[in-house]
Amino acid sequence: MNRLNGKVAIVTGASSGIGRATAKLFAAEGAKVIVGARRGAELESLVAEIKAAGGKAAALAGDVRSEDYHKALVALAVERYGKLDIAFNNAGTLGEAGPSTEVSEAGFSDALAINLTASFLAAKHQIGEMVKNGGGSVIFTSTFVGYSFAFPGVAAYAASKSGLIGLTQALAAEFGQQNVRVNAVLPGAVDTDMYREMNDTPDKQGFITNLHALKRVAGPDELARSVLYLASDDASFVTGTASLVDGGASITRT
Repeated sequence: MNRLNGKVAIVTGASSGIGRATAKLFAAEGAKVIVGARRGAELESLVAEIKAAGGKAAALAGDVRSEDYHKALVALAVERYGKLDIAFNNAGTLGEAGPSTEVSEAGFSDALAINLTASFLAAKHQIGEMVKNGGGSVIFTSTFVGYSFAFPGVAAYAASKSGLIGLTQALAAEFGQQNVRVNAVLPGAVDTDMYREMNDTPDKQGFITNLHALKRVAGPDELARSVLYLASDDASFVTGTASLVDGGASITRT
């Protein structure tokens, strides 16, 4: 407990799934948390849960495609809690799926805007604030899809999420001397709304489950614990990594 005592964190995509689980875990470990997503009602219920458990949190709803939104999240962290130490840029979308020859330019661009460009815009303002306070930890949610595994019909998702790994490495190299660590977590299948959207039949879920060495999918809380590690001082010498948390999907051929 209290691995993040005295820290201030931003979590985007916090209304559900991995983001919600991570925000709750960060707060339980002592962090003061700013939670962001599009859905204001879900954020307010999350803040209420965190406060009921004795934690500190504030919410700001908005669109991660907006640079002004990221400025506002950082400003809220500083105004409310005085600084920013940790950012978990988790907001994402599956994007337009289907045969790549039929995916629209607008659909592809939107996936890039939400999954990749928004993360860059977030980090741009988060890192600037972290440098003022002697450093921090930035974490992106990428995926094993397009890194160690490929599926047909999700080119926009794979390309945009893979781009986060290059962004992670570039930022880690650029700001390491200023004690800002930047890492990406690459989940395997996690039981979230997006997972159920992609795998909407028992057959599809069985196929995905079997891809993993553990022969199951993860719960959001399991991913949250890996993010907590990267956010905490336990990972003080870890930066620039594409950290697989994939239940062995990358090494399984059975």
